[in-house]
Amino acid sequence: MTALLEMRDLLVILNGKPALDIKSLMVEKGETLAVIGPNGAGKSTLLKVLALLQKPSQGQLLLDGKPVRFSGNLLSQRRRLALVMQQPLLRGTTTFENVATGLRFRRVLGSEVRRRVEDWLGRLGISLLAARHAHTLSGGEAQRTSLARALVLQPDLLLLDEPFADLDPPTREDLMSEIRSILHETGTTAVFVTHDRDEALRLGDRLAVMMDGRVLQEGRPQEVLARPASQEVAAFVGTETVLPGVVRNEQQGLLDVEVAPEKHVAAVGRSTVGSQVLVCLRPEEVTLLEPHQEGHSSARNHFLGTVQEVSDLGLFLRVTLDCGFPIVAYATRISVSEMAIALGQPLVASFKATAVHLIPQ
Repeated sequence: MTALLEMRDLLVILNGKPALDIKSLMVEKGETLAVIGPNGAGKSTLLKVLALLQKPSQGQLLLDGKPVRFSGNLLSQRRRLALVMQQPLLRGTTTFENVATGLRFRRVLGSEVRRRVEDWLGRLGISLLAARHAHTLSGGEAQRTSLARALVLQPDLLLLDEPFADLDPPTREDLMSEIRSILHETGTTAVFVTHDRDEALRLGDRLAVMMDGRVLQEGRPQEVLARPASQEVAAFVGTETVLPGVVRNEQQGLLDVEVAPEKHVAAVGRSTVGSQVLVCLRPEEVTLLEPHQEGHSSARNHFLGTVQEVSDLGLFLRVTLDCGFPIVAYATRISVSEMAIALGQPLVASFKATAVHLIPQ
């Protein structure tokens, strides 16, 4: 594939401190890059640079392999971009005229404006709102209007700044599904920034994790989730069990890692005996069993523990066991009911050696 967008040694200094420091990051044509990170990670600054609204202190931003000259006239490059913000920021006119705004600035002929606006009003399910004043729209309707206003321009690059953050859950789910379909159908290249990893997984073809203005890891979403590069990344992407350990034995790619006195985790990987590692385990990889069921599992790791905490996450319950070290697991409501899971109850945490990810220390 070919890179539409490339960042090289990009640095932004704000108030005397680095707000953005990206050595190398590319966005391929037709892909959606989801950028996730906590508040203050530099996501908004990154989006301002990509929207050509913030001049970097140093480094290069390339579009189609050509450096963007921030000191020159940026109109032609800006016309290749469209930006959708968390707040729609609609004009005080009709839905139709809001969607037509960019086309009219570009002096597109009236018949073509009508054709393209009506097309995108239909695609985003707001045709019946065409004559409605923008100030009467609901949050979801306003965001659909904002998306239509951006997509009607047929941008080479669509920039999305947490566009679902202010929507109620049903509207958020529907709109995410529609946008994913639209991006794939049109082949539009997009950069989507969010602090919500579920949104990033739904929309992103590739994931970049940002903290303190730097990209700590990027790759396919499942790769980043399964194999975080650092403890900071592991914590942010939902790896709830992170244990310091020492490799005690290695045999044909199977490691024995001591995580507590007389407590050893089997993990698939390569490491030097005696080396210190972090043992990472996602909660969905852990199966909870009653003590008499332990022999029914083929997994290499089985640890008897007692339930220390049960938290309601909606679809799942988060169960923390004390096995001489903490293990966090997700359990369905049916499992919790059938096993009558309660505080102090003895349970076995079972997981495969392939589910364990080790981070060298």
